[in-house]
Amino acid sequence: MMAELPLDQVRTLLAVVDEGTFDAAAAALHVTPSAVSQRVKALEQRTGRVLLQRTKPVRPTESGAVLVRFARQLARLERDARGELGLSGTGEPTRVSVAVNADSLATWFFGALTRVRGICFELHREDEDHTVELLREGRVMAAVMSSPDPVPGCSVRSLGRMRYLPVASPEFAGRHLDGPLPDVLPEAPVIVYDRKDDFQDGFVRRLGGTGAGPLRHSVPTSEGFVAAVAAGLGWAMVPEAQAGPLLRDGRLVLLAPGEWMDVSLYWQQWKLDSPALAALADAVAATAAETLRP
Repeated sequence: MMAELPLDQVRTLLAVVDEGTFDAAAAALHVTPSAVSQRVKALEQRTGRVLLQRTKPVRPTESGAVLVRFARQLARLERDARGELGLSGTGEPTRVSVAVNADSLATWFFGALTRVRGICFELHREDEDHTVELLREGRVMAAVMSSPDPVPGCSVRSLGRMRYLPVASPEFAGRHLDGPLPDVLPEAPVIVYDRKDDFQDGFVRRLGGTGAGPLRHSVPTSEGFVAAVAAGLGWAMVPEAQAGPLLRDGRLVLLAPGEWMDVSLYWQQWKLDSPALAALADAVAATAAETLRP
C-alpha cells in the first residue's frame, strides 16, 4: 500500500527523475550516488516493479510515474501544511504548475489568474499529448485540455466551448476564394499551428470538401497564427475572441457565415486537498463561465 512506502525512497526517486541522473540526484540530496542507487533498488524491490529507465536523462516507467506523481503531491501537501502552521520559514509564495493550450493562454486564461492572490504560477504551453504526459508524471498539478478522459489520479471539470471561425483577409479571400468553399478551400494556402494540426482539414471536410490545401504555413504561436491570417498568408480557423476585433475593423472577413467549429475545454487537476489548487480551480471555472460558450 502507498502508506507503507518509505518516504525517503520515494523522495529519492523523484530527485533522480527531476535531476536526470543518479549523480545529480545525490548532489541535490547531499548523499552519495551509492545511497541513491540503493534507495531506488530498495523501492523497486518493495513494489516488485522496475521504476526507472536507466537512460540519459533517466525516465520513469509507467509504474515509476505513479510514484513520482505521489512524491510531488506529497511535497505539495507538506508545503501547504507547513504554511498553515507558520513553519515555512522561507518566505516563498505557494507555487502552482499548470499546462494550458496556446489559444486559451492567448484569450481568456490570464483573466483567471488575476482572481487569485498569493500564488506563483508556473505555466506550460503544451499540446494535448504532452499535457497528458505532464499530468501523468505529476510535473503539473492541473491543465486546461480538450479531453474529458481523466488522467489517473485527476478529477475533471467541464469549462465550456471555445468557438473557432473560418476567416481570411479580404485581399486573400478575393484572390483565392472566389467560388464554392468546398471547391476552392482545398486549393487555397492555409495556416496551421504545426504539422499535426488537422483542424482546418476537419472544417473543409465538414463542408463537403476533401480537406485543406497542400500549401500550408506552420505558425506555432497563437498570436502569430492570427497575425499570419490577417497578413494574407492563408485562411484558417481562428478563435472567436481573437477574430472578433479583426472582423469588426475589416482586417478579416468571415468565409462562411453561420459556420463554425467548437472545441470543448476541461479542467483536470490532482485529486488533492490543496487550498491553492482549489482557489485556482474556482477562478478558472468562474472565468471560463464568463468567457467561453456553455
